[in-house]
Amino acid sequence: MAKKIQLKTAKNSGSVTEFIKNIEDESLRKDCKTLLKLFKETTGLRPKMWGNSIIGFGEYTYFRSNGDEGQFMATGFSPRKSGPTLYIMPGYQGYAKVLEKLGPHKLGKSCLYIKRVSDIDTSILKKIIKDGLKDLKKSHKTNY
Repeated sequence: MAKKIQLKTAKNSGSVTEFIKNIEDESLRKDCKTLLKLFKETTGLRPKMWGNSIIGFGEYTYFRSNGDEGQFMATGFSPRKSGPTLYIMPGYQGYAKVLEKLGPHKLGKSCLYIKRVSDIDTSILKKIIKDGLKDLKKSHKTNY
């Protein structure tokens, strides 16, 4: 029988503003403020803390192969020592052309790693976020 999964990185009532204020590295804190504004404008959604270090926007329901069901953020970002990590949950497969225009970055399955926001084209990032939310909506039950 399928069961609901509770992830360690779950949505919580932590303050996004306080979290960003407490980022020690001034440059990273500034980048996170910029990303917060960009994600808010692009998604039209309120930010929520997920776990202790991810700022997420929207939610979706996913199902594991055994039928277990879970909830996770639809998109978001997290400050990391090496720079911000950006997330779109369908992943970045099929985004090669637009990613060429973004600027320097590295990819994981659903992670986009950048060193600084000033290194990338934020108009391209907005397109990636919007497209990611549309793609997620095609394949999953979403809440945004």
